[in-house]
Amino acid sequence: MLDRMFLVFLAVRLASVFLVTTWFVPDEYWQSLEVAHRLAFGYGHLTWEWTAGLRSYLYPALIAGLYKLLAILNVDTVELLTVLPRVLQAFLSAYADYRFYVWTKKSKWSAFLLASSWCWFYVGSRTLANTLETSLTMVALSYFPWTSECTRFLWIVGLSFFMRPTSVIPWVPLCLYHFKKSTHPTWEILLKRYFLIGLLTGALSVGVDSYFHGSVVFSTYEFLKYNVLKGVGSFYGEHPWYWYVYAGLPTVLGVYLFPFLLASYETVRHRKVYKERAVLLSSVLFTVFVYSLLSHKEFRFLLPVLPMCLYVVADYLSRWSRKASSKMIWLTALLIVAVNGLMAGYTGLVHQRGTLDVMPYLASNAKDYRDEFNNPAKVLFLMPCHSTPFYSHVHQNVTMRFLRCEPNLDEKENYVDEAATFYENPMGWVRKNLPVHPVSALPSHVVAFDVLEPQIKDFLSIYREKVAFFHTDYPSERVGQFVKVYERYDPNATPPKTTSTTTTTTPLPAEDEYENDNEYYNP
Repeated sequence: MLDRMFLVFLAVRLASVFLVTTWFVPDEYWQSLEVAHRLAFGYGHLTWEWTAGLRSYLYPALIAGLYKLLAILNVDTVELLTVLPRVLQAFLSAYADYRFYVWTKKSKWSAFLLASSWCWFYVGSRTLANTLETSLTMVALSYFPWTSECTRFLWIVGLSFFMRPTSVIPWVPLCLYHFKKSTHPTWEILLKRYFLIGLLTGALSVGVDSYFHGSVVFSTYEFLKYNVLKGVGSFYGEHPWYWYVYAGLPTVLGVYLFPFLLASYETVRHRKVYKERAVLLSSVLFTVFVYSLLSHKEFRFLLPVLPMCLYVVADYLSRWSRKASSKMIWLTALLIVAVNGLMAGYTGLVHQRGTLDVMPYLASNAKDYRDEFNNPAKVLFLMPCHSTPFYSHVHQNVTMRFLRCEPNLDEKENYVDEAATFYENPMGWVRKNLPVHPVSALPSHVVAFDVLEPQIKDFLSIYREKVAFFHTDYPSERVGQFVKVYERYDPNATPPKTTSTTTTTTPLPAEDEYENDNEYYNP
């Protein structure tokens, strides 16, 4: 019989599948669904990480299996291809939630904090490797031998490590604690447990990756080589070393930051009394410290330490509530729900939703689309690279292209990626890369943020705005408030009906201003 608390957690995670309808980071699609779609259906874009062999196929292969099952049952619709992987992750996260609940001796505060966390609600059903990594961390923590010699947790840690090598960072202090408290010699534990389990989980990972890559690949080594030795991550943005302290961890914790700071102070003062809290706190601080040394920083990198922080907070609040009045306890609980609800609601339903809302429109319109020359749809995304999902959300082998942004892997001098080149001179890029004749060679649909429209108005002279989707209340230089879809039309024909404001028609630039690129549609 299923435990009632598991069903509660499952209900929360499944709710997030349908209530979280916004964009977070590209990896949610490009490093999971897109790869799985290519494995299952034979087409889909692989980013440079996959061609270089530094990503593990363990997670995408799981989703590809789900896709294959849908194809066999002949129900591989776009809706199911996009929803069911999130449902699968929701089940995995719910099980992790339940294991966390068991680990905390079924503490009511731990269940409450976990179920109401805005951050975990926001990412708990997303198809991110970081989400699965966090789920595995919670399960492994529930098996960690605080009072025994059990090493079952190592199997989960090993699997997580080979899926995403940085997941081992929070476990360094925990494993050192494991060595210290064990009654067995350190060398014996290392050889008979750590090394053996690492060897077996590593063999599984190498086997899976080598099979799908088509040659022997050690993705863990390649991951560390590119991200640590070569520092490729800095290509995608840099932050000051203290970013995780003033922005990263406070954002992930949200309203839990205040009790976490109080609990941390209490734990440091009485670390011999709160031994488990002290070990977990050292793991959190060590992880923040290591990640602070890396130039490229993201909120999602801190997800694996979220359950450790929640344990510290839950234990603190459990002890506090024994002395607090029922009125104070209820006010605290209501404050937590209110703040988390507002944050989860805004980030999950409002902020950055246009780049997802546009995909069903493209999928439905590309299916039966034929231009005036009876050609199928050709879609061009003129936006920062990886701003939208790709074939996994269209599920049709139509021609699509986006602006590329590979790092300087060949170490070329004065290297500038395609997306940066485009934004330096949008019309210059258009003239160089898009053929003007025949007209049928031009993309049938252009997807762009509204802030770009004034810069490419000449190019859009033979396009009509078909629809606009709200994206964000905080537009920037390259990311606008709306995502717009433009459809090519014959200037000599009667203008088609549109669902949004049309643009002013002006003549196309002269043919000799373009450089025909026959490889334009070969991503």
